[in-house]
Amino acid sequence: MTLQELYSVIGGDYDAAKRILPMDKLISKFIVRLLSEDSCDRLIKAAAENDSKGMFEAAHSMKGVCANLGLLSLSSMASEVAEEFRPGKSRTMSDEALSAHLESLKEKHAAAMAAIRQFADEQA
Repeated sequence: MTLQELYSVIGGDYDAAKRILPMDKLISKFIVRLLSEDSCDRLIKAAAENDSKGMFEAAHSMKGVCANLGLLSLSSMASEVAEEFRPGKSRTMSDEALSAHLESLKEKHAAAMAAIRQFADEQA
């Protein structure tokens, strides 16, 4: 699988990643590092513990990492959670809507990680 094929599979924006990291070698290096990045796990754990501050911090981190790698859909989903729990801001999502959103984010993240793992294995 090529890097461009990976981006197609995971619904990423290769051109957006290329604007931040101008060489495929860099994009490959950092997309594979995403496998050990734990912001999604921290977000899900914080949600299970009803930890608003933890949810904001994890979602904000995930938003930035994903945006820098051109994973704009995941970044957008994480951004919605970050804005929901931004300190000093009132919540707008119901608990049910938040739960459904987090489940969707978790599934999309897991699918992306599976494809990235396959890409990494093929590169080794």
